[in-house]
Amino acid sequence: MQNQYKQVLAVISFVFVFTLIKAQNKIVVFQSDFGLKDGAVSAMKGVAMGVSPDLKLYDLTHEIPAFNIWEAAYRLEQTVPYWPEGTVFVSVVDPGVGTNRKSVVLKTKTGKFIVTPDNGTLTLIAQSQGIAEIREIDEAVNRRKGSQGSYTFHGRDVYAYTAARLAAGVITFEQVGKKLPDSVVSIPYQKAVLEGNKLKGNISILDVQYGNVWTNIPADLFKQLNPAFGDSLQVTIFHSDKKVYTGKVPYSETFAAVPTGKPLCYLNSLMQLSLALNMGNFAAKYKIGSGSDWSLEAVLIKKK
Repeated sequence: MQNQYKQVLAVISFVFVFTLIKAQNKIVVFQSDFGLKDGAVSAMKGVAMGVSPDLKLYDLTHEIPAFNIWEAAYRLEQTVPYWPEGTVFVSVVDPGVGTNRKSVVLKTKTGKFIVTPDNGTLTLIAQSQGIAEIREIDEAVNRRKGSQGSYTFHGRDVYAYTAARLAAGVITFEQVGKKLPDSVVSIPYQKAVLEGNKLKGNISILDVQYGNVWTNIPADLFKQLNPAFGDSLQVTIFHSDKKVYTGKVPYSETFAAVPTGKPLCYLNSLMQLSLALNMGNFAAKYKIGSGSDWSLEAVLIKKK
């Protein structure tokens, strides 16, 4: 009986350790609006390495425009799906640092963790990856020692420290802090819909290098219109409900399918409807921006 008891304990211990290892893979990925001109990013990584030198630290981006919570939300949406289960992300775009906004860790249904202020940053990832559980960071436990007098660098003192402890297995997810309801602060925006023959969506981001305009309209929704290369879209773009662009653009397989300087629509690398100028900058030419207050409508026009 005693041997059987020991065997059961051994199995339970193995399952616990295996689950912990699987849940926390020692990878931490950082995102911020800090830029790389000073030591802020290095300080966060230094705190993480102080928790465990075995961690593997990576950057998503530190070039989020200052205070742009929407773009932080989009870059998580763009990137998180490609990282392995157990990866811990730190996202610090935090204009409300020091206020009563909550500091949280969201575990997605795909097994990723996002450490961030709950200020809208989780808008898109909560929808696409799903919420398995959210916990509020208990700063009495999960805060860098000696930092209690600092109120303006939670990225270093709370988020990087908590993320490192979680990724290294120093704490379990349950030890982050108390469980919260499965909802997040969300930024309102135009979701992708098909109303009759009209597509509606949000201009999520600009391909900043080339000025291409990326929407949130997925290929499967667009293809419900049965488009063929050579068909066109009658496109109207709005900023805060004010019309800023209207035009007819051909649906093309490649940029070179239209003459240099001419517009086209295409499916980008994320398989979402996008607009571009061949060898030009669509956003700059037509003064188009991106964010929660930019939207688009499109109607398919079949080639005769």
